[in-house]
Amino acid sequence: MTTVWATGIFSERTIRKARLGSGLVMFVFIILHMSNHALGLVSLTAADDARRLFLAIWRNPLGTLLFYGSVLVHMTLVLRGLYMRRSLVMPKNEMAQIVLGLLIPLLLIDHVIGTRIVHALYSYTDNYETIVRTLWINSPQNGVRQTFALLAVWIHGCIGIHFWLRYRPWYDNSSSLLLAIAILLPVLALLGFVEMGRTLSDPSYIESESGHYEETINTRYYNDPEAREKIATIRAGLYGSFSAALALVILARARRRLKERANQVAVHYPGGETVRVPRGFTVLEASRLGGLPHYSVCGGKGQCSTCRVQILSDYWTLPPPDKLEQTTLKRINAAADVRLACQLRPDKDLTVAPLLVPQTEAALPANSQETSPGREREIAVLFCDMRHFTTLTETRLPFDVVFLLNRYFGIVGKAVEQAGGRLDKFIGDGAMALFGLNTTPEEACRQAVAAATAIVAEVEKLAAELSDELPLPLQIVIGIHAGPAVVGTMGYGRVRSLTAVGDTVNVASRLETAAKDLNAAIVISEPVAMRAGIDPETVESCEINVRGRALPLKVYVIPRENAAVPLKEKQ
Repeated sequence: MTTVWATGIFSERTIRKARLGSGLVMFVFIILHMSNHALGLVSLTAADDARRLFLAIWRNPLGTLLFYGSVLVHMTLVLRGLYMRRSLVMPKNEMAQIVLGLLIPLLLIDHVIGTRIVHALYSYTDNYETIVRTLWINSPQNGVRQTFALLAVWIHGCIGIHFWLRYRPWYDNSSSLLLAIAILLPVLALLGFVEMGRTLSDPSYIESESGHYEETINTRYYNDPEAREKIATIRAGLYGSFSAALALVILARARRRLKERANQVAVHYPGGETVRVPRGFTVLEASRLGGLPHYSVCGGKGQCSTCRVQILSDYWTLPPPDKLEQTTLKRINAAADVRLACQLRPDKDLTVAPLLVPQTEAALPANSQETSPGREREIAVLFCDMRHFTTLTETRLPFDVVFLLNRYFGIVGKAVEQAGGRLDKFIGDGAMALFGLNTTPEEACRQAVAAATAIVAEVEKLAAELSDELPLPLQIVIGIHAGPAVVGTMGYGRVRSLTAVGDTVNVASRLETAAKDLNAAIVISEPVAMRAGIDPETVESCEINVRGRALPLKVYVIPRENAAVPLKEKQ
């Protein structure tokens, strides 16, 4: 039964958005803060002038509420996420993000107290001269601590940004630039801090009158025992609150684990392995706990289908998928017995078979890396094949067949590349091409249709050229489909290449077969036609049964006599 927690304002999707939004607010804060530090390379005065703009943004009531509210929300959700994890066995990057996130409050509480809190309570002047003097001259050990804090915050934030953006189509092309910025900004900030520290420690540096005045005000704070006692109480309260919250999460996890030991389910795998886990664990957590390799490109957030499993036992008796899982399964047209391992929490024993199985390192040849599961993307896939190829070549010499194939492959490759696609592979006399690896799904469909039209036209020219030498006319059939597919480097040993797998690829291949059955040049699925802007009134359509799909698929049939596909103009 679906609960309010799963569907309402506190759904997992809403909580994930709140965690992302609060994290982005803090990330913007640290970017501006480090940029302000970097101005210390210019001068102490330049950094302090920029500080006033920084404070105008964040020390007004709205900025204060936004920033500290984000800190509170983010920390609360991090602790909640730590509690919700049934297993602490996870990839190293996820572990690094969690550990850094828990260290950040311990590293920054003193800095927050020494700046914002004492300023708000006692009008302490926390300008760059005061803070840098404290961290560089008076207490250099705190300066080292703040350096570690800055790096911890920045690395934690960058990992989170990477997890958020890694499925965006443009991210691969921009990742090098973003990495350079991610390295350069903290380096400049630390160099700015060093330069300001060297300036203040220079005997020739002469303080301004305002500097003397601010130092007098700050000295009054330092000499006030009551103020220092109050600040010590606040410090103990903040450290104690965070430690108590963390201890509460640990105790709650321990209590739940003790309670669940008497209420476990067994997850059986095709290799004979059995992993017993407490009821409430996901299948993905069971695989990780049992040390079994199991793909999960999105980190177990239900945003991809690489962890999907086929249920080999009574799948209809399992808890139904929630809205997030339903959306992902619907996108890949999954069968009823296919579930996402990261979302399925079995309430009884079951048997599963992971549908994307990674190889173990021992099974790979020396000096090779494990093949990548890739990323799920919206792409267009084109399959083409030469009709009656066996009849055309059975009386030809082998070198004549090679000549014919090379001419044909040249036509296909040139058309695909000029349209903006990527030729994936040749399979006998057939070929597979991918579109949309670096563009939008709409543009990918237009590119695929353009490539298909060009291939048919050029093959007709080749057929006319070779008509006297071939026993049958040279004909090509093409099928195009669009949808989600896993795109990544796959293969074995040194024989690896970028390719795509998934239901979208299978359907495109079967549309090519349908083109043969319909005696058509090109068969295009309805999703391709809609995204490419094909005028439905000018193209014949029909519904066909595609093997492996429960429902008929509407397709558009382009006849051999007129293979020019009519596209609407871009709006």
